[in-house]
Amino acid sequence: MMRYIKLVNFEINRFSKIYLSLLLITLVSQFAGVIIVTKSLLKDARDIMKEERLSEAAYITNYGSLDFNHIANTLLFVGPIALSAVALIFYIFLIWYRDWFGKNTFIYRLLMLPTSRLSIYLSKATAIFLMVLGLIAFQIIILPMQNALFNSNVPEALLSEMSISTITIANPILSLIIPSSFTQFLLSYGIGLMIMSILFTAIMFERSFRIKGIIMGLLYCGIAAVLFLAPVLMEIGNFYFYPNELFGLMLAIGIILTGLSVWLGAWLLKNRVTV
Repeated sequence: MMRYIKLVNFEINRFSKIYLSLLLITLVSQFAGVIIVTKSLLKDARDIMKEERLSEAAYITNYGSLDFNHIANTLLFVGPIALSAVALIFYIFLIWYRDWFGKNTFIYRLLMLPTSRLSIYLSKATAIFLMVLGLIAFQIIILPMQNALFNSNVPEALLSEMSISTITIANPILSLIIPSSFTQFLLSYGIGLMIMSILFTAIMFERSFRIKGIIMGLLYCGIAAVLFLAPVLMEIGNFYFYPNELFGLMLAIGIILTGLSVWLGAWLLKNRVTV
């Protein structure tokens, strides 16, 4: 267990500089977005009220009040979230291929460690998942601060205050990364874990069989996608599932695919990937 924890810590430390950069970009960009967009919204509102000689009440009647959705839907706000997501998806591949194609081919030393190769596999998966949760936790921490900053800069007469839960539900990206219920949490992050394990297995196929492995990996990804979406595809036909039944089926298939992918990936790493 201690070796596994040390491996997880090692993997996180290797990505720490980029990870901290993502956090900093998110912090600066989103707070800058709150300030810049708020000033722009107020300027536009004042210009319209001046040109059309409207009172604040008349402006709200004609154009609506100002709420945090005006911020949450801007590129300055959602851009860092998208950038972090892309970076972590890219790191799913980098976390393996960097060991093979780095200057010192670190994978040889890693695979020769006196520990189970399953621990190596799981440590990389755990490191990525912890970094995902860290980014989400960071967003949850700073979101109330951003909302408070917005509310303090908008005149009360023009402001429509929103709670944090309302903000996350109203914004598609925030509702995806910050689930409002345990069921949504299982769905969002369960699917994320499944996709990561499937990609890990595809990488192990490529590392085990090279050119043939690329084809095998792509086929595995395709088959896994079809199996997971099978209940949805069946509904296109004459089959019908109640929402709870559909969720249960997809959850069960997702758990099976995740378990199968972890087992197969670990088996390939142990028996087919050589140093």
